[in-house]
Amino acid sequence: MTEPEWRQTNRANWDERVPIHLGPRGYDLSHLRSGRGRLNAIEAAELGPVAGLSVAHLQCHFGADSLTLAQRGAYVVGLDFSPPAIAAARRLATELGLESRARFVEADVYEAIAAIGEPGSFDLVYVTWGTIGWLPDVRRWAEIVAHLLKPGGRLYFAEGHPTAAVFDDERAMADGMPGYFLPYFGGEPLVDDDPTDYADASARLTNARKYEWLHPLGAVTTALTDAGLGLLWLHEHEGVPWRMFGCLVEGPDGLYRWPDKPWLPLAYSLLAERPRSDPKAP
Repeated sequence: MTEPEWRQTNRANWDERVPIHLGPRGYDLSHLRSGRGRLNAIEAAELGPVAGLSVAHLQCHFGADSLTLAQRGAYVVGLDFSPPAIAAARRLATELGLESRARFVEADVYEAIAAIGEPGSFDLVYVTWGTIGWLPDVRRWAEIVAHLLKPGGRLYFAEGHPTAAVFDDERAMADGMPGYFLPYFGGEPLVDDDPTDYADASARLTNARKYEWLHPLGAVTTALTDAGLGLLWLHEHEGVPWRMFGCLVEGPDGLYRWPDKPWLPLAYSLLAERPRSDPKAP
């Protein structure tokens, strides 16, 4: 089967980001290398203990958060479609002595069930930040999450808020606030040529084209409930872990917020559970 153009294009974009994110202006891995990997303030407040849990980390990039969970006692399988990212994750796991707690699989998220285990294998599916926006079909994603979870297993999901995604700095208003960029209910992919990188402002990507989709909040929660998961809670956040817009101000907790007042949410997170009495359980 011919691979769709959107996936080939997005993979090339992410392949190129790996050495940037591992470079001197990329991710800060000092805490991870010291044995005390950190999650950002939102996950740290919400996720809870993971020791002893089997975790599937979908779209794990080069595995920094996967290995942080492993340092906290979880048994983690990280999955990503980028060969350089998975190679880097495996090297980092070896460097940190976490091979027994973390393994990494190169596969597209839509192939996760075949790639990382039998249905009903995981206590926790962990998906955070910059993930489903790269996927065209959120309903299929939700079905895969549900199939990976054991009865009683949970999804922890955190993402940039779709209401904020309709704005962009390229159409900034006179006061410097971001302007309208795309419709909330558009449905069509945004095909954008953007050479910048969110982690290293000095980097310029050669594979600048990317395909992204805006998934409204209702579409995501409905996809999860239609897949058989029960929504335990949904939180909206005034802060986000990266500088989504140039006007945002970094707080002491490392989250970026609006400079004057919380105009609209910048992130959201949710916890969903596969019922313990799920009749579809293997």
